[in-house]
Amino acid sequence: MSRPLSDQERRKQISIRGIVGAENVAELKRGFNRHLHFTLVKDRNVATPRDYYFALAHTVRDHLVGRWIRTQQYYYERDPKRIYYLSLEFYMGRTLQNTMINLGLQNACDEAVYQLGLDIEELEEIEEDAGLGNGGLGRLAACFLDSMATLGLAAYGYGIRYEYGIFNQKIRNGWQVEEADDWLRHGNPWEKARPEYMLPVHFYGRVEHTANGTKWADTQVVLALPYDTPVPGYMNNTVNTMRLWSARAPNDFNLRDFNVGDYIQAVLDRNLAENISRVLYPNDNFFEGKELRLKQEYFVVAATLQDIIRRFKASKFGSTESVRTVFDSFPDQVAIQLNDTHPAMAIPELMRIFVDIEKLPWSKAWDITKQTFAYTNHTVLPEALERWPVDLVEKLLPRHLEIIYEINQRHLDHIAFLFPNDVDRLRRMSLIEEGGTKRINMAHLCIVGSHAVNGVAKIHSEIVKSEVFRDFAELEPDKFQNKTNGITPRRWLLLCNPGLAELIAEKIGEDYVRDLSQLAKLHEFVDDDLFIREVAKVKQENKVKFALYLEKEYKVKINPSSMFDVHVKRIHEYKRQLMNCLHIITMYNRIKRDPVKLFVPRTVIIGGKAAPGYHMAKMIIKLINAVAQVVNNDPVVGSKLKVIFLENYRVSLAEKVIPATDLSEQISTAGTEASGTGNMKFMLNGALTIGTMDGANVEMAEEAGEENLFIFGMRVEDVAELDKDGYNAQQYYDRLPELKQAVDQIRSGFFSSDEPDLFRDVVDMLFHHDRFKVFADYEAYVKCQEKVSELYLNSKAWTKMVIRNMAAAGKFSSDRTIKEYARDIWHVEPSDLKIPPPNEPREGAEDRTPNGTAARA
Repeated sequence: MSRPLSDQERRKQISIRGIVGAENVAELKRGFNRHLHFTLVKDRNVATPRDYYFALAHTVRDHLVGRWIRTQQYYYERDPKRIYYLSLEFYMGRTLQNTMINLGLQNACDEAVYQLGLDIEELEEIEEDAGLGNGGLGRLAACFLDSMATLGLAAYGYGIRYEYGIFNQKIRNGWQVEEADDWLRHGNPWEKARPEYMLPVHFYGRVEHTANGTKWADTQVVLALPYDTPVPGYMNNTVNTMRLWSARAPNDFNLRDFNVGDYIQAVLDRNLAENISRVLYPNDNFFEGKELRLKQEYFVVAATLQDIIRRFKASKFGSTESVRTVFDSFPDQVAIQLNDTHPAMAIPELMRIFVDIEKLPWSKAWDITKQTFAYTNHTVLPEALERWPVDLVEKLLPRHLEIIYEINQRHLDHIAFLFPNDVDRLRRMSLIEEGGTKRINMAHLCIVGSHAVNGVAKIHSEIVKSEVFRDFAELEPDKFQNKTNGITPRRWLLLCNPGLAELIAEKIGEDYVRDLSQLAKLHEFVDDDLFIREVAKVKQENKVKFALYLEKEYKVKINPSSMFDVHVKRIHEYKRQLMNCLHIITMYNRIKRDPVKLFVPRTVIIGGKAAPGYHMAKMIIKLINAVAQVVNNDPVVGSKLKVIFLENYRVSLAEKVIPATDLSEQISTAGTEASGTGNMKFMLNGALTIGTMDGANVEMAEEAGEENLFIFGMRVEDVAELDKDGYNAQQYYDRLPELKQAVDQIRSGFFSSDEPDLFRDVVDMLFHHDRFKVFADYEAYVKCQEKVSELYLNSKAWTKMVIRNMAAAGKFSSDRTIKEYARDIWHVEPSDLKIPPPNEPREGAEDRTPNGTAARA
């Protein structure tokens, strides 16, 4: 158990984390003891820490359920426009503490657990991360769900309940080793199975064209079983739903084998169906055209659209009609946001439902479909864009291929009418790519089938319009928008950095939690000596806490006064962890050359996962660990420089490292990072950014002033110029002695004495195949790092810059992003209405419940 807090500390009532109150505490203790009693097995008298965690989780969940039911009743009665966020990834992390904060129970739970003689932090650590995402795209979806609930939008997240999430990363002898993430092995107290809403999803089969219309026949059926997770808004009693689908084989699956005597094989074959929701594909920004992945993509959209249409057809409360039978109002009641191209099959699937099942004429069905869908693009990297082979789609989804061909034919007829004889334009804009293997360009399908297309940062949206989808933007300029990403301040400040959150609340009040733009008031305190000291103190406390964590986990003694220089994100060549590594080697060489010279001590922390099949990313991890081995064990270097590779970087580890960070590394090649959200989390938590003018860094520099970030290197136009002239890595190697020394050390085996040629592939890539031009930005990066060290020596000046950054972070709230989506794309208004809590009576029509039952899901 950690150090007991003083009474004054424990009873400190900051309402952003909830009021303590003796009544609240007593109720929570009663609930905890009741659940603990039920959790314990009869023949076991001693509770384990996991038993305590589950008892606390169920106690907190009790406070959610009434609000959840009441929210869904409210939506059923009022029948607002519903927002459906379709994503193959939801990187939720842990749920317990986030729920306590959003319900205003954090302080009361702290007190109750303390009075029971337990340590709440230890209980929180027991919870498994729900790692159902690779990185930024999945975590953005999680932040958006939080904001949609906080803004009172009738919103639903739809995805897949992967049995195994993003793999657990182990570092063995410096190499990444993947282990399965069996996150459900102890159960999940936050989800509720809803077998009453199980739905069939069809695959394979053949298409029949008859006088009565088209029929998809002889299909193989897989059942989609929904699991619902409550998503609470911040202190407004709204609880929305994330519905994740799990694949189940029907009872008669492959019974033909059973009928010929192979019962065992028939049962084993059920796994083929259930494999659909078994595992998350661990490839971000890389397209892998595997049949199972296409099955996953269609599985989630087929189940979701059936659910959406069921809910749309359900009678409006108080109406005499049993169902809505006319679809004219569908776009007024339903908005579907496609999070990247992964759920793109929703477009032909909705057309199939409208045309084949509901018997709408094609033109009407297409008009409704386009008005319903909107598409978010997340990357400009060509290897990330989904292009499914036509023969695979034909085998798996034959009717959908026919529909895509029809969409494409009508689309190309329109282009040919507007641009007669422009064959090249037709080829560029076609949904079907010819040449070699015929493929369907899923981004083109999304653009043609949506009424709005958005990038996720200003610079990214410009690149999307002017380069990647230029022909489409010229055709329909109004369709293309920008929606700069954001992060939820509830998780990324209140939860992970309570000391800073409370300090800010004391200075500017509590309302900033719901309106992050109020952080601008901190500008008044930039020159306030007391506030400067308090901000520096909070940072130092966070660093000491994280240094103790590192010492415990990595057995490396860390100097908490050193600069914590942090680079945590997926390992990918475009993120340029290699450039950071070259800088570490350069710092090491400088210390070795002149050990007595004043050197600002640094702890360089790098973390992230490499996709299992991505050889170069895995080599980068090995190189960083090899360099760390040399640097950390060199007595001449001592505590001046330490290098840590964070094993198994994930949401719960981000919540620890981000509040302790001094310097945030955002050093992608200009024009390659769509937005980034890690950069925003660091900014909000009092870290300064060293970065290129890429992604959301551009807007961060606009908000805070470029002089308050450490900006270096090529801009987008410089990269384009270099591409035109031809990038020659050898020139930089020949011209820069420190770069040459670092590269020679890697090449000669200085960091891999047992295997001198170990990093030959890395060096060869840097010279001959480096699309991301590490050498071209190396010199500017090293010089910029010298400025960082210089400022760090002046603690007051550093902290003043930190405060200016925090004061400018207001734009980067996901609440602001969602308000823009709501108004510009979904055409709904956020609501600040507070639904009455379950212990208060509802008024008027809200008191009625259909048939006296719980509201429909």
